[in-house]
Amino acid sequence: MSVGSRPLVPSRLAPGGVVHGGRKPRSRAGAFVALTKPRIIELLLITTVPTMVLAQGGWPSTSLVLLTLVGGSFAAGGANTVNMYIDRDIDALMERTRHRPLVTGAVAPKEALVFAFVLEAVAFVVLWVGANFLAACLALSATAFYIVVYTLWLKRTSTQNIVIGGAAGAVPVLVGWAAVTSTLSWTPVVLFAVIFFWTPPHFWALAIRYADDYRSANVPMLPAIVPFRAAHVQMVAHTVLLVISSLVLIPVSGNLGALYTVAAVTLGLVFLGATIRLGRQPSESASMRVFGFSISYVTLLFASLMVDVLL
Repeated sequence: MSVGSRPLVPSRLAPGGVVHGGRKPRSRAGAFVALTKPRIIELLLITTVPTMVLAQGGWPSTSLVLLTLVGGSFAAGGANTVNMYIDRDIDALMERTRHRPLVTGAVAPKEALVFAFVLEAVAFVVLWVGANFLAACLALSATAFYIVVYTLWLKRTSTQNIVIGGAAGAVPVLVGWAAVTSTLSWTPVVLFAVIFFWTPPHFWALAIRYADDYRSANVPMLPAIVPFRAAHVQMVAHTVLLVISSLVLIPVSGNLGALYTVAAVTLGLVFLGATIRLGRQPSESASMRVFGFSISYVTLLFASLMVDVLL
């Protein structure tokens, strides 16, 4: 590996990857499930329920929570399926994604599109009937943004692809808030900012590990294009903005106490410290530690938010 004027490049890529990745499904049903990228959906749901609790000021109706999760999962799954349909050409070129169902032929392209359309239609109906029209429209807008802005436009043309396009992954907090209140306010906007600023350092840490993959597919993911130092500066900057956003939530919401405050400060400092250390001692393993902790960070932050409100 070198970290001078070139990006940090792993010397060897592990087949199948670590996450989002490409393990070949063992059944046809499993292939359709794989199209939805269930691990990504898990992260979206982790942020939705605590947001609903904060919006309610307590535990919302369980049926509302379940219907919102079902609708949100179907909407995200449909968007991810279309993403795989569009990206099946470059997925075939990357070690991390070469086992995806549309690359291996486990699912035909036309079948995937029909599957995605059904998921989106069901998601809209479930959210509209189970929650409200605003929540349904927000979920649909996230799908449209992810497909048009990120997948079709930015992913193959801009090093800021995950920065701008990643906003789609922040919409579930808006959906969760709208499902409870039928409106939006500054609190969900700040929560949106938290996920928005979290996404780049989270994903770029993974992209450092798989820089060769992105270069082989000609995808301008930042760490695969610019020198490592330049990518690292942007990772740190976004992490700082993330920590600030997580703390701004406290006065804006007016409903969070010591538990969330301590968690936000502690988790934020650890995340920032790990990101800074990556720049001082860059390595494949260090980038994956940052990636792994980023998932723990968002999980624990939103869990502490929910517990704080419920207590």
